[in-house]
Amino acid sequence: MIALTLAAGLTGCGIAPWAGQQNSTPSPTMTTPSAVPTPVSNDLSSGSTQRTVKSGSVTATVNYWSTLSMDRWKAGALKPISLSLTTTVDPNDGQKVYLQSATMTAIPQGSNGETFPALSPQSDTSTVPPGYLALSPYSYSQTFTIGEVPQGATSVQIQFTYDFLVQTTPTSSEYAKQTGSDLLSVAIAQG
Repeated sequence: MIALTLAAGLTGCGIAPWAGQQNSTPSPTMTTPSAVPTPVSNDLSSGSTQRTVKSGSVTATVNYWSTLSMDRWKAGALKPISLSLTTTVDPNDGQKVYLQSATMTAIPQGSNGETFPALSPQSDTSTVPPGYLALSPYSYSQTFTIGEVPQGATSVQIQFTYDFLVQTTPTSSEYAKQTGSDLLSVAIAQG
């Protein structure tokens, strides 16, 4: 008797909550990740950077900076970049190191890796033979200016080339030439 009452009580309850969901499985929701722009490399993001440029027996320590804040490095702006350079020579037998010339070439880059034509190179060539004394503690300083770049540019690659003359002996008027180069990448502010 108790079993019949229990069976009658269960049949009046209706469909179990899970029974009606056998054919209605939820379809997975597809989400496509939003495109995240690739960050642009910026060697001056902290305001300045220091590099070591080695060329034969000469090691140059170069500090680069800009007096124009990075948010104002826009395509149409004049963008100054300054440098200060000192050298050491190894082995140091008392000979001097002179900077004969410093050249800066700016090459604008686009967001897809395309390269725009390089801007005209800028060069500072010594008018004093054999060059500017650049052996520590003496230093060479200069400011170059990067002009207008195409509107599609997102960065500019800045190549520096340094031509050094090293005395062959401390009293010699003969020199060995050493050339060193460095490359900076600086972002172009958008908007």
